[in-house]
Amino acid sequence: MHVYQMRAEYADGVSSGPVRWWHMVRDNGTTALCGRELDETAAIVSDEQWGKTAEPFCHTCGALYLRQVP
Repeated sequence: MHVYQMRAEYADGVSSGPVRWWHMVRDNGTTALCGRELDETAAIVSDEQWGKTAEPFCHTCGALYLRQVP
C-alpha cells in the first residue's frame, strides 16, 4: 500500500518562495503523480490536507490520486 503526501511547487522554483501549487507524491517521492519533478527540500504535508490549502492543487494529481486511493 502506498503512502501519499502533498509536496509543494514554488513560484520561483526554489524552496524559499511562495507555494505556487501543491502536487501529490507517493512514498516520499519527488515525482508528482502528474509527472512533474519537485525539489526534494520542498514542503510536504499529509494527503489529508488535500482541498484545505490556501494555494491551488494540481488538477492532474488530484484526478490520479482519486483513482488510486480507496
